[in-house]
Amino acid sequence: MRPEVIVTNLKKRFTGVSGTVNALLPVQARQRHIGYLGSDMPGARIAAEKHGERFTRLSLWQAIRLSCSRLPDGRKRIWHVRRDPEMMLALLLRDVFRLPIKIVFTSAAKHQHSAFPSWLIAKMDGVVSTTPEAASYVPNTTRVVPHGISLERFSPPENKLSVWQRTGLPGKYGIGVFGRVRPDKGSDIYVEAMLQLLPDFPDFTAVIAGLCQPQHLAFKEALEQKIAQRGLTERIIFLGEIAPDAVGSWYQNVLITVACPRYEPFGLTPLEGMACGCAVVASDTGAFKTIVDEGVTGYVVQTEDVAALAAALRKVMLSPQAANEMGMRGRQRVENLFSVEREEEGITAVYNAVWSQQITDKSWNN
Repeated sequence: MRPEVIVTNLKKRFTGVSGTVNALLPVQARQRHIGYLGSDMPGARIAAEKHGERFTRLSLWQAIRLSCSRLPDGRKRIWHVRRDPEMMLALLLRDVFRLPIKIVFTSAAKHQHSAFPSWLIAKMDGVVSTTPEAASYVPNTTRVVPHGISLERFSPPENKLSVWQRTGLPGKYGIGVFGRVRPDKGSDIYVEAMLQLLPDFPDFTAVIAGLCQPQHLAFKEALEQKIAQRGLTERIIFLGEIAPDAVGSWYQNVLITVACPRYEPFGLTPLEGMACGCAVVASDTGAFKTIVDEGVTGYVVQTEDVAALAAALRKVMLSPQAANEMGMRGRQRVENLFSVEREEEGITAVYNAVWSQQITDKSWNN
């Protein structure tokens, strides 16, 4: 059977968008035949095969050739795109080469789009916005569908309070921040909070998991120097880039996940941490206020406020058992509201609306 939907992910580096596609592909493949145009996604491929499903990886030429004709039932094939260059490619195929395709775009940005991206988005047949705020900047939003997490790939360990020992790192418990090492991700805010807290909590060790690109090496080196000056080099550890299939294990290892970026369109790291049984402390950006149940699964603090971050973390660190209970409630919250299956259902509703041209439902909850 030929793919009904072609999902694109044309950026070679593994990013947050890549993570979303990686989680969704095997779930979408359970519902329909999916074509995938982009870099290899071994995690998605393995997960799909585990359930006896598959998606077809396509070259650009194969995707174009398939899109030259309609589906057997007369519907136009959908291209699901998530970046400006992917929108441009799909528009070129639809509007210049007149291929019989429909285009769906996922929008996460929480700011006014500049003129050219706005023009591109206006040309879409359907738009998925990941939050109501993102939808407020996209007048032609079809439906608000929050991101979801694979509950298989991200799951709690058997014993959260002892699992840290398998890392071989100092202490009894771990705190982790996950993402690129750079200013907009708040790496420096996290380090400043750890410098304040760790002397009072000898059982805790902090890790920073994520790639540092060449343009941010000086930023990282300055952080390392500050850590060394405080004598905490062995307790604030840069892990470097973690392979996508190993990230879940590191979320399992830590008791607390921190997400303190200065800006985030949506932000998956709190969801990934909660799915692995972590208590979460996050800054007030992205969808974090919607994701975190305040005081129940964690805390949300003012963005760029080191003192507030440290104060919230102190409350969680004072009782590892209470932190563990927060993490268990977080896992339940993700299962109920933020599973990748729930995201797939919302996206399928958009596909069906595009095919039927009945684009009416814009509700977060439906």
